Amino acid sequence: MSMIRDLRAVVRPSRVSLRRDGGTYDTTRDPATASAVVDCAIYRDGARVETDLPVTPHTAMRQVRRDGGFVWIGLHEPTEDEFAGIAREFGLHPLAVEDAVQAHQRPKLERYDDSLFTVFKTVHYVDHDQLTANSEVVETGEVMCFTGRDFFITVRHGGQGSLRALRCRLQEDPELLLKGPSAVLHAIADHVVDGYIAVADAVQDDIDEVETEVFSPGRKGTPRGTDAGRIYQLKREVLKFKRAVAPLLRPMQLLSERPMRLVDPEIQKYFRDVADHVARVQEQVIGFDELLNSILQANLAQASVAQNEDMRKITSWAAIIAVPTMVCGVYGMNFDYMPEVHWKFGYPLVLSVMVGICLGIHRTLKRNGWL
Repeated sequence: MSMIRDLRAVVRPSRVSLRRDGGTYDTTRDPATASAVVDCAIYRDGARVETDLPVTPHTAMRQVRRDGGFVWIGLHEPTEDEFAGIAREFGLHPLAVEDAVQAHQRPKLERYDDSLFTVFKTVHYVDHDQLTANSEVVETGEVMCFTGRDFFITVRHGGQGSLRALRCRLQEDPELLLKGPSAVLHAIADHVVDGYIAVADAVQDDIDEVETEVFSPGRKGTPRGTDAGRIYQLKREVLKFKRAVAPLLRPMQLLSERPMRLVDPEIQKYFRDVADHVARVQEQVIGFDELLNSILQANLAQASVAQNEDMRKITSWAAIIAVPTMVCGVYGMNFDYMPEVHWKFGYPLVLSVMVGICLGIHRTLKRNGWL
């Protein structure tokens, strides 16, 4: 059991590299590799078998069938022709091969006669100095895994989510590799889900920032709000994140609950931990979506209140100005018999009446909160 306890330690260091404060990502194929095959290695007795000659999928499989162990092949965005030979060599199901080449699949687990086909959505947080209406917050990729009795094949799509560091960490723990391809499948699942946790923490910071801006006081103590486009863009990115997380819960539950001959019983127990983490992140993402809905509604309500406030002020000043306009209009009709027209105090009296009425209206409106 001691070697199984080290499972989490093997994959946990990957969490730091996915945070917003740094980390490196493999965005291209290995420059020294001419094909889509990034790495191909044979593992026997928990260690990588070193050879003087280059290891190809065909030669690796022949050695595994002759001497035991398993082969782990990593590919990055293979074409249909590049993957066809590997598919024939390992007897992969045509439907799974089609999904692996075309990508853009939802997370899932499919069982075929001699293999398991698992799809993971990798998620990477995109750093940005300031969130705008066009900011990309999360970037997604895909990792497809073919798990067999004596082989493990990963097909990666997208410019992030490299498994090179994870492979190196697994190679440093021979007792884990002794468990075969199912140990690698668990390590990749835990690696991907740890990325979800890191991205969820970073997205939470963005949501907190937007929420603070919406409800922070502006002039005269009123909320100043923020750009609705920024909130809507963040909501779209959260929806993209949700599409990567939510469908993965059921496959992880199946791997942890149903006995499978291709998954080591001791390794299977640890898929329950992965499923718990997926469930937790799923709850977070659903909460993000609901919170952004509330923030968006609050921002729109604040904009409506601000418009109503402006209209009340305009209406109030129009009411005040209407008094002298009306009086001046009456006295501008040039009739001979007008009140106080020929009285020497008539002019100041009318001005005083107009000023008094305007001041009275202004005081009343200000007391009622219109000004």
